[in-house]
Amino acid sequence: MTDTTITTPDETPGCECGALLDDGQTHCRKCLARDRWARRQTARLRAQRRRGATRRPPRDPHTAAARGVSWA
Repeated sequence: MTDTTITTPDETPGCECGALLDDGQTHCRKCLARDRWARRQTARLRAQRRRGATRRPPRDPHTAAARGVSWA
C-alpha cells in the first residue's frame, strides 16, 4: 500500500461573474450572451448614426460609354 495523497487544486476555475466553468471554457453562458448583446447593440447604434445620403450606389458605372452616352 502506498501513502500517496491526491492534491486538489486550491482554486477552481471560474468566470469573472463567479460562475463555475467546465473544462475548456473561459466565460460562462451568461457572460458570453452579455458580450454578444453589447457587440450587437454597438453595431445598431453605429448603423443609426450613419447617413444614407453619403453612401454611393453599388456597381455604379464609371465611364460615359458604360452609362450608354453616345457622342455621335
